[in-house]
Amino acid sequence: MSGHDQHDHDHGHDDHHDDAAPHGSMRDYTIGFILSVILTAIPFWLVMGKVIQDPATTGFVLLGFGFVQIIVHMVYFLHMNSKSEGGWNMLALIFTIITVVIAMAGSIWVMYHMNHNMMPTMPEASTPQQLHDMP
Repeated sequence: MSGHDQHDHDHGHDDHHDDAAPHGSMRDYTIGFILSVILTAIPFWLVMGKVIQDPATTGFVLLGFGFVQIIVHMVYFLHMNSKSEGGWNMLALIFTIITVVIAMAGSIWVMYHMNHNMMPTMPEASTPQQLHDMP
């Protein structure tokens, strides 16, 4: 094989991509878009219509919808699955999730304990006037 043939062969190989990750079809993008709109509209309706009276429950429901929407975006728009990039995408995602959970849990733990330990002790039977007169 001459040097010219080798040069042509290398460029020909660069033009051909054998990616393990499938590229999305119009059907996949449409499904992802429709699911995203639904997963945005339902929480909006829940909050604006005050369907759930308890704010804490509403917050947890919204977090659930947000989590599902993250999954929809990852699957339908980012095309992430256990086979894409030889599994490295999934491994990076798992590492990111673990890191974020540790950082968030640690931050909440520190803030809770700082709030608990830094707040002045309040008398048991405090009236608004007594609280106002406190230094």
